[in-house]
Amino acid sequence: MHDVTMDEISRTGPDSESVLDEPSTALPRSAEGFAALAVELHEAEGVEETVQAVVEFALHALNCDFAGVALRTAGGLGEVPAVTDPTVAEIYHFQMAGADGPLVECMRDRTTVAVTDTVHDQRWPEWAKKVLELGVRSVLDVPLWTGSSGVGVLGLYSLEPDAFGPDEVAIAHILARHAAVAVATARREENLKVAVDARKLVGQAMGILMERYDLDADRAFEVLRRYSQDTNIKLREVAQDLIDSRRLPRV
Repeated sequence: MHDVTMDEISRTGPDSESVLDEPSTALPRSAEGFAALAVELHEAEGVEETVQAVVEFALHALNCDFAGVALRTAGGLGEVPAVTDPTVAEIYHFQMAGADGPLVECMRDRTTVAVTDTVHDQRWPEWAKKVLELGVRSVLDVPLWTGSSGVGVLGLYSLEPDAFGPDEVAIAHILARHAAVAVATARREENLKVAVDARKLVGQAMGILMERYDLDADRAFEVLRRYSQDTNIKLREVAQDLIDSRRLPRV
């Protein structure tokens, strides 16, 4: 199945052919909702706001009781920025601690993992026991990825068995693609903002050193860099300390 764009969704109607392999009545009904979600994701101010919009949309657009997003971090899979219920966070953290379960497999292999009934699924016995204790019967984990980069996982949970049919899976895939792009964009913007802020701090700290010790710009920067290396403190933090205290940290 090819990737479905917002334009394709918008063109899909009662008298048109579905963009999916099988006819679906759910996708046309979701077109307006996806359009509204696209606007909301575009206007979101950061990663947390972005994924919160995604899980709230999933809760209303799909046949699920709970939804959540887990994101890959620099050290692996370890961030849970948005859930619609504490149950999801508990399930996520249980898998992260044991490095086993559908969430881990979905993140590792970038493949959709469906559990039609946790009562009968034997792939992850400890995980199944845990989620059954929480009342969950159906699970659908969909990877968030852009190009060759895995971003995270969108998890859908239902208290009923066999909750996720072909329509729900198709919509979840479309939602996951929108979410992955939005999260990647939000992360880039946040990283850019951090980088810009860091440059401003370093520039301000350099100015203090240049004025106080009659240094040129290159020498002032070298002083900050050396203190950063000697103290094993990030350059931005050294600059901030100098701005706050008006003196260099002791080595």
